[in-house]
Amino acid sequence: MDLLNTLVDKGLRRELPTREEALAVLATSDDELLDVVAAAGKVRRQWFGRRVKLNYLVNLKSGLCPEDCSYCSQRLGSKAEILKYTWLKPDEASQAAAAGVAGGAKRVCLVASGRGPTDRDVERVGKTIEAIKEQNEGIEVCACLGLLSDGQAERLKDAGADAYNHNLNTSEATYGQITKTHTYADRVDTVQKAHAAGLSACSGLIAGMGESDEDLVDVVYSLRELDSDSVPVNFLIPFEGTPLAKEWNLTPQRCLRILAMVRFVCPDVEVRIAGGREVHLRSMQPLALNIANSIFLGDYLTSEGQAGQADLDMIADAGFEVEGAGTTTLPAHRADAAAAAHGPCGSSAAQAGCGSACGGCSGHEHEAVPAPTAAPEPAAAPAQAPAGEVRPDLVAVRRRGAGTDLAPNA
Repeated sequence: MDLLNTLVDKGLRRELPTREEALAVLATSDDELLDVVAAAGKVRRQWFGRRVKLNYLVNLKSGLCPEDCSYCSQRLGSKAEILKYTWLKPDEASQAAAAGVAGGAKRVCLVASGRGPTDRDVERVGKTIEAIKEQNEGIEVCACLGLLSDGQAERLKDAGADAYNHNLNTSEATYGQITKTHTYADRVDTVQKAHAAGLSACSGLIAGMGESDEDLVDVVYSLRELDSDSVPVNFLIPFEGTPLAKEWNLTPQRCLRILAMVRFVCPDVEVRIAGGREVHLRSMQPLALNIANSIFLGDYLTSEGQAGQADLDMIADAGFEVEGAGTTTLPAHRADAAAAAHGPCGSSAAQAGCGSACGGCSGHEHEAVPAPTAAPEPAAAPAQAPAGEVRPDLVAVRRRGAGTDLAPNA
């Protein structure tokens, strides 16, 4: 179809599609879906070949966040029965990160719940970054700690951080309907602070919160304008006990169209399939690798992903290869531009970001909750539920890995 040929041509030239073209991708029919995936795949292979970057999340501090983000299981007033624990010690975080590195991850993403870090928190995370890099030569580290104050991004970079993640999540027009305790402008400011400090800027979105096609296009255009090196695409995990527990609006086909639209608008950046891929893409996950060039390995912040070995098998079976630690993720023109802007220790080798669904936080400390003694049986993935129907059987709360005595799912 003429639309897809035009989008491929623009993607190969790094030319911005029109808003009408981006909206048209989201409006394509199921009969056209494979053509959409194939077209986005041409752009993906131009800039990233058949490589898949693996990233691993370490939740440094879980639960009891003072912010009211409606999508988040750690939000103020959440009834979700998630793990809650205070800051992991640097050696504990390093040990947790090692599991992901052993599974092939080249980027470790350090996330903490809350509004934003204190200077003491930044110092604590800096020591954690140092511990991880001492134990894992060549590994990249992304921090995701919430809203940054002046000077904090520079301190994280000096401690060895390669990237900083803070997601815009949704459009500016609808942001106030999702969160009241901070603004869209606050999030933009934090991404800009990270970029200015020489950190690789990572910022993405959450799809499935009831937003319109126009909202999705708006936020992706904003991410391109911010010049994020990576764009994690989260699909809402409707945790029971949160305000959005009944927002089951996504199908695998819808998710693939969203990923394709992101690839066409941001052709040469790292597009990551982040939280919710197992819940919403399900058996279509391998097809999504033709569009995105990055995924998380194993579990997420408060929910379980599929087993790490299953991820590796999926990548191999789909004809892709895991990106090696010595490979620069970003295309040369982006990596070279970052090096020129920030120097040899800047963002030229920092290409991803954690892409946590909450967008990062760091807030009040609290007492640790004892870990459960056994992991739950994995739930089957039945057919898509009607919109508005709560499906807790599709959402497995994380009960292993960081903050527990159980081995991680890496």
